[in-house]
Amino acid sequence: MTEVVLCLSFLRKALLTVILVLLYYCFSIGITFYNKWVMKNFHYPIFMTLVHLVIIFVFSGISRTLTSWYTGKSHICLSWKLYLKRVAATALATALDIGLSNWSFLFITVSLYTMTKSTAILFILFFSVVFKLEKLRPWLIVVILLIAGGLFMFTYKSTQFNMKGFILVLVASFVGGIRWTLTQILTQKAELGFQNPIDTMYHLQPLMFIGLFPLFVFNEGLSLSTSEKLFRYHEASTLLHIMLVLAAGGLLAFGLCFSEFLLVAKTSSLTLSVAGIFKEVCTLILASHVMGDQLSPLNWLGFVACLSGISLHVALKVIYSEDSSKDKRMDRLHDMTLTDIDMELLLRNGEANEASEEEDVIHQ
Repeated sequence: MTEVVLCLSFLRKALLTVILVLLYYCFSIGITFYNKWVMKNFHYPIFMTLVHLVIIFVFSGISRTLTSWYTGKSHICLSWKLYLKRVAATALATALDIGLSNWSFLFITVSLYTMTKSTAILFILFFSVVFKLEKLRPWLIVVILLIAGGLFMFTYKSTQFNMKGFILVLVASFVGGIRWTLTQILTQKAELGFQNPIDTMYHLQPLMFIGLFPLFVFNEGLSLSTSEKLFRYHEASTLLHIMLVLAAGGLLAFGLCFSEFLLVAKTSSLTLSVAGIFKEVCTLILASHVMGDQLSPLNWLGFVACLSGISLHVALKVIYSEDSSKDKRMDRLHDMTLTDIDMELLLRNGEANEASEEEDVIHQ
C-alpha cells in the first residue's frame, strides 16, 4: 500500500513537472517567434517593449492585489530612496537586455538570435565571479571555450549572418549577464523582501520604462509620430489591430515570467536550466522548418558545442553545490560536536566542584 502511494505521488509530481515545462516552452518559444513575426511589419521594437512593460506592470499589480486579498498578507512597497538605490541598476540592465534583444529581430534570424543569446551564460559567469557570487574554477575555462567555439562555428560563413543584428544581440547578452547577476543579488537580500518574483516584476517595470524611454525617443520617436500605423492612422481598425497584437506580446511576456517562477517554485532551478537547454534545441528546429532558416552542418556542430558547454556548466554546478552543502553540513556537525564536548566539560567541572564542596562539608 505504501509503495502504491509513493508511486502515485511520484507520477503526480512528474506530471506536474511536464505540464509546467510545457507551459514554459509555450511562452518562451512563443514570444521568440512572436517578436520575429511582429518585426516583419512593425519596425518599432523599443515602443513594443515599452507596451509590454506597461502590461506586465498592470498584471503584476493585479496579481499582488488578488494574492493579498486571498492570503490576507500585504505585499512589500519600498520607499523611493531605497527603491532608486537598490532597484535602479537592475531595472536599467533588464530594460536594455530586453530592448536590444527585440531590436535585433529587425536584422537577424531566429536561429542566429537563439544561438547568440545562449552565450549570455558566459557573461553571467564573468559577472558572478566579479561580484564574488561564484568562485573561479578550472572547469569554467572549458565551458567558456565550448560556448565561444560553438558561437564561432555557428556564425562562420553563415549565409544569413547580419553584423548589426549580431552585435545588438551580443550586447544584449552582455547586459543580460549584468542583469541576472544583479537580479540574484536583489532577490537574495532578505531585508528587501523580493523573494516573490511577482513583487520583483512589479517594482522593476516602472524604472525599466523610464530607462528605456529616452532610447525610444531618440531612435523611434519621430518616425512613430508620423507613422500611419499608430499616431497618424487613417482607419480605427488598423490602430486597434496593432494595439491588440502588441497586447498579446505583453501577455506572452508576463506569462513567460510567471511560468519561470512556477517552474522554479514547484521543482527547482536545475529543472529550469535543463529545460532551457532543450528549449534552445526546439527553437532551432522550429526556426529551420517554420521560418526557413538555413543551417549548414558546421552551424549544427557549433550549436552542439555550445549546448555541450551549457550542459557541462549545469552539471558541474550541481556537483559543486552538493559538495558545498555537504561541507556546510559537516561544519554544522563539527560545531555541534564541539558544543557537546564543551557541555560535557562544563558538566564534569560542575560535578567536580560539587564533589569538592561535599568533601569540605565532611571535613568541617
